[in-house]
Amino acid sequence: PTSLESAVETLQGKGPFTVFAPTNAAFEALPAGTVETLMKPENKKMLVKVLTCHVVGANAMAADVQKMVADDGGKHVIETLGGCKITAVVKDGMVTLTDENGGVAHVTIADVVQSNGVIHVIDKVLLPKS
Repeated sequence: PTSLESAVETLQGKGPFTVFAPTNAAFEALPAGTVETLMKPENKKMLVKVLTCHVVGANAMAADVQKMVADDGGKHVIETLGGCKITAVVKDGMVTLTDENGGVAHVTIADVVQSNGVIHVIDKVLLPKS
């Protein structure tokens, strides 16, 4: 299978997974042409990297993430399946995630429970270090 098919198969697996899922508006906010460029066949590896940088191989509800942040003194680094490191912080009861480029996403809807994990909707696409 292609790397993209492998990523999809992984997410359809047993899990558990935590997915930080950007909204359509978050994708639309990327620089013009970014999504179209990522969708080209020659960029499939980069697309998979971007997508898997939003997935963690654990079932982490919002309360779990908040506890990890508190236990780590205010910041918790999360390693994603894509090999990216995103930093979680809690401010005013809201979880924010900072990608390797300094981009900040806010969790807008937490704890959307799925059969193989949980989805947290975020307002920005997390990008791997460029």
